[in-house]
Amino acid sequence: MKKWKKILLILFIGIIIAIVGGVTYLKSQTYAPTKDAQQVTQQATAESNWLYFPSEDKDKPMIIFYPGALVDPGSYSPWAQQLAKVGYPVYILNMPLDLAVLAPDKGEKVLSDQPKRDYVIGGHSLGGVMASRFAKNHPEQLAGVFFLASYPDEKGSLANQSIPVLSLTGENDHVLNHDAFQKAKKELPKATEYQEIAGGNHAGFGAYGAQKGDGKAEIKDQNEQVAQRLIAWLNEQVAR
Repeated sequence: MKKWKKILLILFIGIIIAIVGGVTYLKSQTYAPTKDAQQVTQQATAESNWLYFPSEDKDKPMIIFYPGALVDPGSYSPWAQQLAKVGYPVYILNMPLDLAVLAPDKGEKVLSDQPKRDYVIGGHSLGGVMASRFAKNHPEQLAGVFFLASYPDEKGSLANQSIPVLSLTGENDHVLNHDAFQKAKKELPKATEYQEIAGGNHAGFGAYGAQKGDGKAEIKDQNEQVAQRLIAWLNEQVAR
């Protein structure tokens, strides 16, 4: 074998090893749902692109949700199921390597599946950043946006949108960049509703246990509060 072919072969093998190693590492860092959340997840319709909690109500908008970075979609099942029970069908998107940044337009698949239905989009942490970008670029059926321990960046600015927006944070969240959160308020409508869950933390917006660098939760079930607050906001501000 010629020398240059050997060099190319070594480089190719090195790239493959690096890719496999990188994927394996990311998978090892992914936050898995708790046992209780896994049980709820089993009640969803699981497809390649999403976990779907259906609803018999055909009038209320559907929910498209972008998970946080390296968080398994099933971790959000507990509050998603509760939203579906009161009439809001929920699509929790599956992202490549559990990173919404790798598929920011994944929500288009939901809109293709439900072309005539209004939607509300939300996201947790990095997922919220990607969700705001999607909302900005797909305003036609957009009925509202919510952020769980998250905020928009300039590319996802909603400042000029006349839609309901909810920003929900936790008092003991040590993962959220609070300086960036404050600065990002200029990218949201002036009528944005800001709520803080007393004793809540970053990981409590899902059900996947403790998260590195996070504060300690001082409430038993933050998911229950997330569900209640989302339902109240949806009923009062979106589905009026």
